[in-house]
Amino acid sequence: MHSKQGLKTDEMTEIQILVNQTKNAFEWTNKLIAPVPTEKWEILADGIGSNLSWQVGHQIISIYYHTILTTVGHDFELIEKLNLRGYTEMSGYDTFAKDMIGETKPEQLKEHLEYMQRHSLSVIESLSVNDLHKAVEPTKVPHPIAKTKFEAIDWNIKHTMWHCGQIATWKRIVDHPHDFGLKKPG
Repeated sequence: MHSKQGLKTDEMTEIQILVNQTKNAFEWTNKLIAPVPTEKWEILADGIGSNLSWQVGHQIISIYYHTILTTVGHDFELIEKLNLRGYTEMSGYDTFAKDMIGETKPEQLKEHLEYMQRHSLSVIESLSVNDLHKAVEPTKVPHPIAKTKFEAIDWNIKHTMWHCGQIATWKRIVDHPHDFGLKKPG
């Protein structure tokens, strides 16, 4: 089996696999949000009570938590640059999308998400295979799933794709179903 880089899967390191899977999850997120008109980002979808602004804000803080904080510790420059405290207050685990309405701008959310995605990938690439098997960094809120750095990064991939499903559902209700480029028979 070959990857995009041409290496056989069994020749790839765990780092390369995590980087490839993380890139793929981020690509899906970006594909889903890119075509949505900015004037629709704050619309709450019936039945799920979410909006695109909250979903993107939540991804910003989740990526930070799962691939930066738990693997290398706090990045205080990044916290200040993106105002991660503000994002946590608006789109943390125990928040509501309706409370985020009017608090952000879609262009800034996209910019911050892409910045966090790039920074996250650079952190993953900086780790050694040996680092992956070390315990997660101590945090105020213990990681709900991971005991090792590998598990934290792996969970981020799964969590990102979970939210891709939520974004796709939101899009179907508020905008239109995602176009996967499939042709309908007929």
